[in-house]
Amino acid sequence: MVNNLIHKTFMKKSILFLFLFFCCNVFAQKQQPVPIIFDTDIAPDYDDVGAMALLHAFADNGEATILATISSNAFETTVPTLSVLNTYFNRPGISVGVVKGNSPNKECKQLWAQVIIAKYPHALKSNAAAIDAVKLYRKILSAQPDKSVTVVSVGFFSNLAALLYSGADEYSTLTGAALVEKKIKQLVSMAARIDKDGKSGYEYNVMVDAAASKKVFADWPTPVILSGFEIGEKILTGIRLIHNENIQNSPVKDAFEIALAKDSNTVGRNSWDETAVLVAVRGMAPWFGYKKLNFEIKEDGKDVLIPGEKFTYLTFKETPEAIAKQIDDLMMHQPVKQ
Repeated sequence: MVNNLIHKTFMKKSILFLFLFFCCNVFAQKQQPVPIIFDTDIAPDYDDVGAMALLHAFADNGEATILATISSNAFETTVPTLSVLNTYFNRPGISVGVVKGNSPNKECKQLWAQVIIAKYPHALKSNAAAIDAVKLYRKILSAQPDKSVTVVSVGFFSNLAALLYSGADEYSTLTGAALVEKKIKQLVSMAARIDKDGKSGYEYNVMVDAAASKKVFADWPTPVILSGFEIGEKILTGIRLIHNENIQNSPVKDAFEIALAKDSNTVGRNSWDETAVLVAVRGMAPWFGYKKLNFEIKEDGKDVLIPGEKFTYLTFKETPEAIAKQIDDLMMHQPVKQ
């Protein structure tokens, strides 16, 4: 009987130990920051600024590590804008890359980028000061653990297509496709659109460099989450930010204030790019559900549903208003004092 009692006590302690060990491991895994490469067309729209504010908020909270910020747009303000925002959030040393050569060049017509570049400190004064996007991708990825990196794409697919078809270089002997498959855990992108016909749509990020989009949608080898146009379209943010008197001398606030005023917008900007960052770091729950589907990109950039389940496509689980509150809260995050 004594032996049975000892055995039962031992078993209970063993079970308790295993349970605590499992819980600690789960907790530790949840606390690991998500390594992010952020690829943006920052200039023609300002939801990219909100997305970067979220990304830096997550980094300050220990939820993300920003490996690089890269522009898929060759317009002259893009690299200085990235430098302004990284510097504002006390991360001036983050690697910055830019698309080179014959590439998309979409201007900032609302002039918010020009204003914050003139007003706020930044080390990178021109696109020429940044690294070639594909070289930076290959350099960063080659140094990361396997299947660890999340790429967040909220612009054109020019860089991703060029990376996919790049060759061996000084950073890795692998082809681009092999390097992507080896190092990237997932791609989370604000891209694609399903219109009222339920079968197809035109979406800006896909259309601008349709050839690159076609390559990436067809050949990208890792899991892909898509936040479609109709998701961010319904999530309106930025009004609380521009009316928050406690936030002063902020390039994030300035960008939204200038652009919203030029648009005569009193309800808030569509939060396309912010949704991609939110999902990349915190996951889909509880805000979004999903459906599995597949797209083919046509020569003119139209996305057409085809058989298959290659992509995870976001659907609403919470109301757009509830998601907007979460995003607004994060966009009002202020730099951590050092």
